[in-house]
Amino acid sequence: MSDELILGIDGGGSKVLVTLADNEGRILRTGLGGGVNPMDNPDWRQELEQHIEPFRNEPGLAAVGAALPAYGEVAHLSSLQRRCIDEAFPDIRRTVLNDVDAAHLGAFAGRPGILVLSGTGSMSWARNGAGASARVGGWGDVIGDEGSSYWIGREALHLISQSLDGRAKPTALAKVVYEHLELDMSDPINALGGWISGLARPRAGIAALSVLVDQVASKGDEAAIDLIERAAEELAKHHWAISGHCETGTDWTYAGGTFSSRLLLEAVERRIGRRAVSPVLPPVGGALLAAAQLLDWQLDERWFGQIAVATETVIARSRQ
Repeated sequence: MSDELILGIDGGGSKVLVTLADNEGRILRTGLGGGVNPMDNPDWRQELEQHIEPFRNEPGLAAVGAALPAYGEVAHLSSLQRRCIDEAFPDIRRTVLNDVDAAHLGAFAGRPGILVLSGTGSMSWARNGAGASARVGGWGDVIGDEGSSYWIGREALHLISQSLDGRAKPTALAKVVYEHLELDMSDPINALGGWISGLARPRAGIAALSVLVDQVASKGDEAAIDLIERAAEELAKHHWAISGHCETGTDWTYAGGTFSSRLLLEAVERRIGRRAVSPVLPPVGGALLAAAQLLDWQLDERWFGQIAVATETVIARSRQ
């Protein structure tokens, strides 16, 4: 190895995390911004450029791995994403890949496996023993993204409206969500409708409600538990649909903020019939690994361990 530095860009629907690392696995500097999904954020490029600008002229920067949402899915958007990275780092080795591809790369350290991702959106990505990749899901919130944080948040709003109308059984979700959003339950339609209409980023705002669903489900609320179970069923379908791409018994793991719910993870494991293996690196680690591969770094377990600890610390701070 050398004194070269690498930059990992982990973009998503709710945030973008930028990390600068060295060949010892140390995180030297980070940047955190809002979502950069071009499918639902017309200002994605300004957001992305704002948070990569401080790293453009970094001394020693030799490679960039940019993991971006929707890349490789919609041709004209992918072209714009690649152009953004090319223009920001014209004289540096760089690669652009789908954010879920990078999450898989990090989770399995480049080895075969099946990744089920649930963040703002949902998707499954697999790589078999021959190195061939496949994906299912990731159709976006209008068409798909079942089992994602956005899907859970949207379904929670459905349950709340039905509950308040008397079309469904009462659920503690209503009181918890209204209190969390500081809304007046004496005028429920006006209050919740006003909140929805005032959201600058509706997808991210609704996705954030999934945390409240998990909290209420953990306290035994039947409607919230049922919603978590339905989300688990949808995520398990992703695994079932893609498992034929890989050899029998291939390990699976998970990524995305929705899986911070222990209830959800355990429900998915029950349906798949096997425990998930722990990911080697979080998604931003996959972006760093993609950059390191451009430089042909010979990576060892120590490097992976250092990056895992360092990136998890960065991610924990980003949630505060």
